[in-house]
Amino acid sequence: MNILIKSATIIDPQSEFHNTTQDILVENGVITKIESNLTNPGNYQEIALENLHISQGWFDSSVCFGEPGFEERDTIENGLKTAAASGFTSVAMNANTHPVIDCNADVTFAKAKGANHATTLLPIGALTVESKGVDLAELYDMNTAGAVAFYDYKKSIANPNLMKIALQYAANFNGLVLSFPQEDKVVGHGVMNEHITSTRLGLKGIPALAEELHITRDLFLLEYTGGKLHIPTISTKKSVELIRDAKAKGLDVTCSVAIHNLYFTDDSLIDFNTNFKVLPPLRTQTDIDALKTGLKDGTIDMITSDHNPLDVEHKKVEFDHAAYGTIGLESAFGALQTLFGTEQTVKLLTQGKNRFGVSESSISVENKLDVTLFNPNTEYVFSKSNIVSKSANAIFENETLKGQVYGIIANNIIALK
Repeated sequence: MNILIKSATIIDPQSEFHNTTQDILVENGVITKIESNLTNPGNYQEIALENLHISQGWFDSSVCFGEPGFEERDTIENGLKTAAASGFTSVAMNANTHPVIDCNADVTFAKAKGANHATTLLPIGALTVESKGVDLAELYDMNTAGAVAFYDYKKSIANPNLMKIALQYAANFNGLVLSFPQEDKVVGHGVMNEHITSTRLGLKGIPALAEELHITRDLFLLEYTGGKLHIPTISTKKSVELIRDAKAKGLDVTCSVAIHNLYFTDDSLIDFNTNFKVLPPLRTQTDIDALKTGLKDGTIDMITSDHNPLDVEHKKVEFDHAAYGTIGLESAFGALQTLFGTEQTVKLLTQGKNRFGVSESSISVENKLDVTLFNPNTEYVFSKSNIVSKSANAIFENETLKGQVYGIIANNIIALK
């Protein structure tokens, strides 16, 4: 791949060209020159786009693509196309498929389906057999096949001894264990945040306590066992405080927050729109403020779109019976840009890679090109025309968002809209 990228504003604090506008010459997939005005040395493809900005490729630690088993929701091929169009050069795919990705062969299948795309697919293996929470899955075998972590997607591990053994066992090969923070017996039949709005709407609530109890338990287990723990999609003020204290103790724990939990409060459910039914549920403005503070001070290590395509049969039903989840890849950049400045947005979209085994590649001479191309200064109303996924359960539909993603260049593939 030989290309010349013209007049690109580089957003990359690791690069000496950070916040400057440069031409970038790429030969055989490697950056060979970065200068203010380069001439095309041959018949190279030139890329020149309006108000072009470029950064290290973005990463998402939690996406669902449906395949195998739920191809009506989406497929791996289309999911990776969606990720590329949304600016992500690598994504970690959850194991909530049918069959569940819980053995070497399943991981190998996922990696094979994800090969030869601009966006790199990183399979997450199930933590327990069939994600039933009873017996540990084949963690080491999945690790050797390429699984980057182990997680029963949106299913908490009720048995503390099982979580203890998982942390101890995975530590032998430096494996990363994910634990969904929810105490199911406290949740009961809850479907949204337990607060004033749930009372007003007559819906059963999910108290913040359910999340915080589970995090407290897992942090005690981590302190006892050692190992590596990642807590995905926290949503409450107290959760931030618990993880901040654990890090101060030196525990090897990281966490993420879903973008929609930074953007919407539980008041958004006032008209019973099932696209707003997500897990963990949308909380209060006090929680959102604490989550933003946690991102700024480093307590929260990464953001995620928590992209979860669901077909209409699972969403266009009564609120109590609707499935949890929203698509989020397509709206991730635009939503973050309405909350944070461009540099902070790019930082949030690129941090957390190392935790999932993704190497960083700064925009510097002699480095491989792994970049996202975008224009941060446009505004638009997110609509169905912006959806690349096969499913349309978009929590950000009709929201005014900021910024246009042009696409990515990675793995020697140009994937631009």
